[in-house]
Amino acid sequence: MYKILQTGLIWILLLVTASCANNPSKNEGEYRVRFKTTSGEIIVKLYEETPAHRDNFIKLVNSGFYDGVIFHRVIKNFMIQAGDPLTKNAKPGEAVGEGEVNYTIPAEFVYPARYHKRGALAAARHGNEENPERNSSGCQFYIVWGEKLSEEGLNAEEKKIFAREEEKLFRVKVAAKQEEINRYRSEKNQEKLDELRDNILSEVHHELDSTQIYKFTPQQRIDYTKQGGTPHLDNEYTVFGEVVKGLDVVGKISDAGTDEKDRPLRDVKIISARVIKSK
Repeated sequence: MYKILQTGLIWILLLVTASCANNPSKNEGEYRVRFKTTSGEIIVKLYEETPAHRDNFIKLVNSGFYDGVIFHRVIKNFMIQAGDPLTKNAKPGEAVGEGEVNYTIPAEFVYPARYHKRGALAAARHGNEENPERNSSGCQFYIVWGEKLSEEGLNAEEKKIFAREEEKLFRVKVAAKQEEINRYRSEKNQEKLDELRDNILSEVHHELDSTQIYKFTPQQRIDYTKQGGTPHLDNEYTVFGEVVKGLDVVGKISDAGTDEKDRPLRDVKIISARVIKSK
């Protein structure tokens, strides 16, 4: 999982797939997975609203894929990450984290119903530049820890999210106007280019104000201020489940001492992963 780089609006012609939001299912959590780790037991439930991620995760768990892997990337007050198959045989101090399966999973954003509160289970992925569609890793995942935010902190995050969503939507609309932009450029008609830019921005702001996608819901504000989380990752990485038991174990792992590459100095291993509840 890579950091998201925030940039200002620029006149570019890159189409970025917009995120989608669905209504939450009434039958969530029918599948649960128990991780037995060297630090304790963690049980997660998988959301019905993210079926591709759910089914892939269950497939890997049932095949024993996660048995023996380590939490190879741990950042205090942020998250713990696992799922690299190469870590099963990694030597102490060895650089890890690049192991993958030979496929990715299309993003399944269910926002704002599902978000990065403490205990959220989400899919890692490559960064936006090489992965503009924000497809998920086929095997690597992380569990959120995060910090509690103040109301002022959440307001600041909303401004950042607004800027991010503004840029994404701006890119989409610019791409749709490619032919018109090229014509004005060939004519060296800066006045028309400026007018078109302003019109696109006006459309973007109208849509953002209509959807309020950059605004945290009342429940998000409660969770982020009372429990903690990583709201800057919302609507960027697919959240497909959450911890229902063993959140204290997640906290314990997140406090582990790590090296300069965020690998715990003492391996925290997933001894076994098993589906314990299903339809």
